[in-house]
Amino acid sequence: MVGLGKSISHTKASMEYGWNQEKDAEIVYKQNLIGENPNEITKEFKMIQSQNGNCTVNTLSFVLSPTIEDGKKLDDDDLTKITDEFIKDLNLGDDRQAIGFVHNDKNHKHIHLYINRIDFKGKAYNDSFIGKRAQKAAERVAIKLGLQTVKQVNEQKLENTKSIRNEIKLKHEFCLINIKPINFQDYVDKMKTLDVEVVPVISKKNQLQGFRYKYKNTNLKASEVSRDLSINKFSKYFTNKRDFSNSYKLNNGILINHKVVQLPLSIINNNPNKNNNHKL
Repeated sequence: MVGLGKSISHTKASMEYGWNQEKDAEIVYKQNLIGENPNEITKEFKMIQSQNGNCTVNTLSFVLSPTIEDGKKLDDDDLTKITDEFIKDLNLGDDRQAIGFVHNDKNHKHIHLYINRIDFKGKAYNDSFIGKRAQKAAERVAIKLGLQTVKQVNEQKLENTKSIRNEIKLKHEFCLINIKPINFQDYVDKMKTLDVEVVPVISKKNQLQGFRYKYKNTNLKASEVSRDLSINKFSKYFTNKRDFSNSYKLNNGILINHKVVQLPLSIINNNPNKNNNHKL
């Protein structure tokens, strides 16, 4: 579960977004409020906020997002429990007004929670590092209620991409050893026949910085796949060929995706076949 938090001054506008019926909004939490619409709720917030003229950014806005898988299993009672535990974790207590809505749009169930930063005694809640604290609170609540945390989701993603990275690396090696592409463009074309889209990364200076690999709905930098795919290591497969230097000079670069681009000087200078009497 992800938790986001910030202090805001535009209470009514945010409340109207939270109450948005186009997003199938439902109230799942309500504390110390009797209003029946955003306008009435905002007026109730302002009555309490008027006790503290020094605090103008006086509403706390949170978003609590369970994973899609967890969200499918959660009913309104579960969402109320999550909200209640989150409020307790942040020590926001019972002496404040609060309202929470669930949005069911886009198949990603999430909670929009608004809490009056000013309590009934007129004291403002300390919102220092509220974004980070909201994330930590969401993590603790997720653990307590048996939901997936951000850390667990990231670990799962890492595990899922492990096999993808290995498949890309194997296809890369197969391409070089068995298909034997003759240049960078040929490599891109041949990898496509192996169902891997290789996307050149070009700098503003028109230099080839490396590649990204798209495979099975996964988009990875070359360095995320393997160190062997870094531009400095991988480029040697082509730059070490005997005719590379002449071809590079003739074309003033390499042709890739119908565009002539340069290679970094570090790669050119390490080319053992370059003609020392000429600059590439």
